[in-house]
Amino acid sequence: MTSHDNSTAPIAAAKRYRVNDTLVNARPLEPALYLVATPIGNLSDITLRALETLAGADVLACEDTRVTRVLLDRYGIENRPYAYHEYNADEAGARLLAALEAGKSVALVSDAGTPLVSDPGYRLGQLAIDAGHRVVPIPGASAPLAALVGSGLPNDAFLFAGFLPTKDKARRDRLNALSKIPATLIFFESPHRIADTLAAAAEELGEARPASVCRELTKTFEEFRRAPLGELAKEFAERTVKGEIVLVIGPPAPDAAPDAADVDSLLTELSATMPTAKAATEAAKLTGLPRKELYQRLLELRGAA
Repeated sequence: MTSHDNSTAPIAAAKRYRVNDTLVNARPLEPALYLVATPIGNLSDITLRALETLAGADVLACEDTRVTRVLLDRYGIENRPYAYHEYNADEAGARLLAALEAGKSVALVSDAGTPLVSDPGYRLGQLAIDAGHRVVPIPGASAPLAALVGSGLPNDAFLFAGFLPTKDKARRDRLNALSKIPATLIFFESPHRIADTLAAAAEELGEARPASVCRELTKTFEEFRRAPLGELAKEFAERTVKGEIVLVIGPPAPDAAPDAADVDSLLTELSATMPTAKAATEAAKLTGLPRKELYQRLLELRGAA
C-alpha cells in the first residue's frame, strides 16, 4: 500500500497572533520593509498593528532571535525570526533585499524599541530606499521619548545624540560641541560608564545644568533621578547600578550669564593659587559655566598679562 503520510513535510507557520485568549488572523501585507517598534521592557507595550505585522510578514528579521522569540511566544506568533545584526549585516542584508525584490513583505525589529535608532537596521533601511522599495514605519515604544517625557525637562526642542564616545577626551569634546545647542540632550549610556559621563558632563556643561538619569524604563525597577548634573555626578560616583540607562540633560540657561568682568576677576584670583585646569574647574563649579570655555578664557587672560 502506498502511504500518503506527509507528516515530515514542512508546515507553514499560521499567520495569526493572540490577544489575551483570542486568536486573530493577520491580514496579508503588501510588499515592503516594515520597521516595527517593540517593547523596551514591558511586553504589554506593543501595538495591535505591530502584532499583525510580526505575524503576517513573509520574512521576519531581528537582532537576536532569542530575545524576539520571547515576544513572539507571548503573543502566540509562530513566524520564525531570522538574525540580522552588525556582524552578519552584509550577508543577511543581501538576503532580505532579495526577498523584497521577490515581492515579499519583510519585517525588521530590534531587540527593544524602534529599529534604526542606534542599531544596524539603519543600513538596511538605506539600502531598501536606494533600491526603490517601500519602507513602512510601525511606530511604538521608544526609549529616548519615554525618558524625555519622564524626565520633567523641556521637550519643545530636543536632540537625540546616541552613545557618547567611550574615551574621556573624545567624550568631553563631544559634550562641549553640544553644550550651546538650545535643546534638551538625550543620550544612551551603559551602567559602568554613567558615573564618568556625569562627571564629564558636570564639568563641560556646568554643574547647575538640570538633568535626569532614567534607568530600566518600563521595567519593574524603573527609576528617574532628577537633579543638577553636579549632584548626579556625586551620587553616581558612589553608586553601582545595573540596567539600561538614558541620560537626559536640559538645555543651557539663557545668556543671563555672570558679568564677564566678574568672571575674569574670579579666574584671575583662582589662578593665583592653583594650576590653570584646576582653576577653570573650580570656576565652573562656582559660575555654572562650561569648564572648557573658562579654561580658554583663563589662557587668554594669562596671555594678555
